[in-house]
Amino acid sequence: METRYDSWAGVYDSIYSYVREDIPFYVEAAQAVGGPVLELGCGTGRVTMPIAEAGVDVVGLDSSAAMLDVARRKLGSLSPGSGSVTLVEGDMAELPGAYDRKFSLAIIPFRGFLSLMTVPKQESALEGIRRSLVPGGRLVFNVFVPDLEMLVQEGDTAHHLRDVTDPETGDRFVIWHQSGYDNHNQVIFVRLIVDQLDAQDTAIKRFYRDYHLRYVHRWEMHHLLLRCGFEVLDLFGDFQGSEFDETSGEMVWVASPPTAT
Repeated sequence: METRYDSWAGVYDSIYSYVREDIPFYVEAAQAVGGPVLELGCGTGRVTMPIAEAGVDVVGLDSSAAMLDVARRKLGSLSPGSGSVTLVEGDMAELPGAYDRKFSLAIIPFRGFLSLMTVPKQESALEGIRRSLVPGGRLVFNVFVPDLEMLVQEGDTAHHLRDVTDPETGDRFVIWHQSGYDNHNQVIFVRLIVDQLDAQDTAIKRFYRDYHLRYVHRWEMHHLLLRCGFEVLDLFGDFQGSEFDETSGEMVWVASPPTAT
């Protein structure tokens, strides 16, 4: 079934080639448990493949067949001795039936949890993850901290996000974003405007990609985890394990179903 993320498949790795700091964090979490790992919202395999390269078996689930096709093309480049990779098309809010084994670790990198647009979908995903974990298994994921200044930006104004050079292809991009906000329902509507540059810094192509997210606040997420049968073990402010405080821009959650006594 076609999804709104299919149009991202051909450009995702280039546009987000700068997102690297979370990869060692998730690889270390996978190595600590030894697998198997369930990655939800695996996309093109940005985190999946490094986990496999570290020798850990991983099942990657994503709703976009086109994104998974890109990930499958990467499987042939895995080194001998890598962990196994199983790619599954499915919705993280409807996990039963998408897997056939229990996992030591479930991860949702790069704010993938925010693609769940309603509280019932959030609850369904968390409850499915809890059922998929072995006793003592863990859920690790990250989401951004809502910025009050960001939430009142003018939606029709394009803001420069960053310049990006794809290290694999050398392609260069200037990325802008426009955001609209439905703060009653906690939804952000984002349009990325991407200019591709040639060697003379001339824009040779412009394209647009849209997505939307439902943002969550710190204590909202905390209580949602508790409601869905998790115990919060840690909340970090970054991928180096810094304490979460009022200056943090990221929430990195570590949770686990309570161990029976």
